Amino acid sequence: MQKKQRNLRQPGLKARATGWATGWATACGLAATLALASQGAAAQARNVQAELDALIKAAKAEGEVTFYIGLTENVATRIAGAFTAKYGIKAQFIRLDAVALIGRYSAEAEAGNIAADVFSSAGGADAFAEEALKKGWIEPLTQAGIPMLNSGEFPAALNRGRSAIMSVSPWMLVYNTDKVKGADLPKDWTDLLNPKWKGQVVVNNPAVSGAFIDFWSVIQDRYGDQFLTKLKDNIRPVGTPLQGTQGVGAGEASFMLPVVQGQVQGAKDKGAPLNTILMSYTTGVVTHVMLTTKARAKHYNAGRLFINYVLSPEGNKVVNDDPGGFTIYDTSRLPKEYTSPKPGSAARKDAIVKMLGF
Repeated sequence: MQKKQRNLRQPGLKARATGWATGWATACGLAATLALASQGAAAQARNVQAELDALIKAAKAEGEVTFYIGLTENVATRIAGAFTAKYGIKAQFIRLDAVALIGRYSAEAEAGNIAADVFSSAGGADAFAEEALKKGWIEPLTQAGIPMLNSGEFPAALNRGRSAIMSVSPWMLVYNTDKVKGADLPKDWTDLLNPKWKGQVVVNNPAVSGAFIDFWSVIQDRYGDQFLTKLKDNIRPVGTPLQGTQGVGAGEASFMLPVVQGQVQGAKDKGAPLNTILMSYTTGVVTHVMLTTKARAKHYNAGRLFINYVLSPEGNKVVNDDPGGFTIYDTSRLPKEYTSPKPGSAARKDAIVKMLGF
């Protein structure tokens, strides 16, 4: 026993004993910290679930929701059907292009009779959200008690406070597969300048949508004014994306730009000879969702639940379930040179429209 006591007094053994004690205390402290964190996370999950349960009950009492949307008709129909199937709440929508949609909502707000509980659009939506918030038409989502936002699961970068991003759809090029094959398939936007494509490139009037201006602004930044003025020689103007898609599908032109997959898929599913090309360098349609303020909404809680749904992993998959689509939880599938739309693009509208010959 005495020998053991003397050994414990040796410096090396004493240091090791101290280290063991310190390590054990640290491990115990870490375990306690992890246990507290786990308990905190579990408590937060319970709180979020309770909040969602209360919201579902309040929304079902209202019984219906109306949403305005700028995404394509098939997407709107899909969302409405899935939401109703999940919650038993009737969902109806108005689908218009961005400019018309913002105009309709603004006119209703000015008249004091907003029909939409939820507003979602791209092209100028961020600027519109700022204006609508100042005028008291919409309520900041961060203050609306949206469980998905309170849970921390929703990507923070896509939460803009007054609105949230529910969809990012890259702009593409669509072509007629009977007319364009093999080596003629464009690999870059500049390939459309080839004189052989004179009158074969359908372009929508950029002035009809802020989303189009966002696209052409990004293209202008990369390729310069000269690209737009040269492309004018090959352009065939068209009034709407639907007309353009039908024309390319019928062989009246070889290409149309810009398009998103949803604008093409319906015609392609019906047998039209169409396919899309996703260029490495592009931007996209960024769709924001907003909530009409409680004082003006007819179905405020149903609107909150609808927004919670489209921002959830389950609902967002429904929103983005077109071929080639991806949810906001998987933006790794964006092309490597994807560039987000830049603020202030609207100021370029007149110059871009002129350079493209509209």
